[in-house]
Amino acid sequence: MSPSRSLWRFSWLLALVLLAFSGAAQARSALPDFTELVEKYGGAVVNISTTQKLKRSRMPSMPHGMPEGIPEGPFGDLFRHFFGEQGEGGDFEQYDAKSLGSGFIISSDGYVMTNHHVIKDATEILVRLSDRRELEAEVIGSDERSDIALLKIDADHLPVVKIGNSEKLKVGEWVLAIGTPFGFDHSATAGIVSAKGRALPRENYVPFIQTDVAINPGNSGGPLFNLDGEVVGINSQIYSRTGGFMGLSFAIPIDMAMKVAEQLKESGHVARGWLGVLIQDVTRELAESFGMDKPRGALVAKVVPGSPAEEAGLKVGDIITKFNGKAVILSSDLPPLVGITPVGEKVRVEILRNGKVKNLTVTLGELSEDEVQLAGGGEPKSAKASRLKITVSDLTPEQRKRLSISENGVLVSQVQAGPARRAGVRRGDVILMINNVEVTDARQFRELVDDLPSGKSVPLLVQRRGGPVFLALKIDED
Repeated sequence: MSPSRSLWRFSWLLALVLLAFSGAAQARSALPDFTELVEKYGGAVVNISTTQKLKRSRMPSMPHGMPEGIPEGPFGDLFRHFFGEQGEGGDFEQYDAKSLGSGFIISSDGYVMTNHHVIKDATEILVRLSDRRELEAEVIGSDERSDIALLKIDADHLPVVKIGNSEKLKVGEWVLAIGTPFGFDHSATAGIVSAKGRALPRENYVPFIQTDVAINPGNSGGPLFNLDGEVVGINSQIYSRTGGFMGLSFAIPIDMAMKVAEQLKESGHVARGWLGVLIQDVTRELAESFGMDKPRGALVAKVVPGSPAEEAGLKVGDIITKFNGKAVILSSDLPPLVGITPVGEKVRVEILRNGKVKNLTVTLGELSEDEVQLAGGGEPKSAKASRLKITVSDLTPEQRKRLSISENGVLVSQVQAGPARRAGVRRGDVILMINNVEVTDARQFRELVDDLPSGKSVPLLVQRRGGPVFLALKIDED
């Protein structure tokens, strides 16, 4: 082989090797590098250890010692019968329960943010810093609704995190969590933002950030960083069938958390805006019944008497599509928007009423702890609405008092197979409105049903246990 040919082959192989290395380098550069972020801000993440005083029954002594645990089922019941439980045949003893969580320092003079559930009912809270110091923390304030707690430790010149803007966070963006899962200090895990504005059961006032970052017990209260090293959320909850990580983690947006922290620092508690309505989602069927081109907004099922909503002129059947300039796509979008708005502020609310857009101005009140619970029941003077295959009756004064219904409405006493059952009407429901007309009594209700159009969905407002709810009613064409 000639020297020139060998040189050509060598050059060709060298080019391939360089190309491979270049491709690998490009692939590496496409993935995020969190090392600088962890080095710069990891020191501001803390471990939080709490102690709680709990009680358990002290069982009578046994000749061969106590078993490890009392089984469930018939044998366990027999064991409890003879040896007692919760003070029956024995007494109580107090013991210390320990738990771990995470947090992060938001000011160099010792303010620390974490979750409410991390420090709930704690008799002692210890904050362990990255330099191994352990300091006792004072609770400045804690808010259960947002799951935010603000602590203070006696220290100065502490490393702090950089606060970001969760509004600018985008789905698909890389994020990093640092915390103490299962007690392993300063563990870093990464993933992406899976969704924003998630509403979770019993969590009406937090529009959660959903991620696939590995979060486990002990991560609660720790920070969620973006690639710029800014805290955009507080890791709070996981969805799991096993108790461990399953790819669904939820963080509280930092914008909301900081507003809560400011109020906790100033007054020790949080005042939230209150509108005074019960709402529900607009389904496809309900959208059709209200003459909408697509489902959107929050449908008002009840207006609380004397509330800011009533004073502003909001009515049952209105669909709130914008609040304070922000679009309301799902009903779950509204509570967080109302909650973060200062008490006493005047807010513009855009609604859809009878197919037309209207704007109202509401002066928000303050949300209280009171909850209204509604019940069902009853019987007398009945009238059959044959088109719906149901029987309804007028409400007695006793029933109205028990159901908190001052006027109007009819009680559903029988439901047969037909349009009403398909719509979801149940025995014991009180029908308050049909096709946007208030129902006064059983006779008028029957007349309204006779005039309903066939083959078209109309809104039906009923009250049942838990509150009022709209249903989409459709009568088959003749």
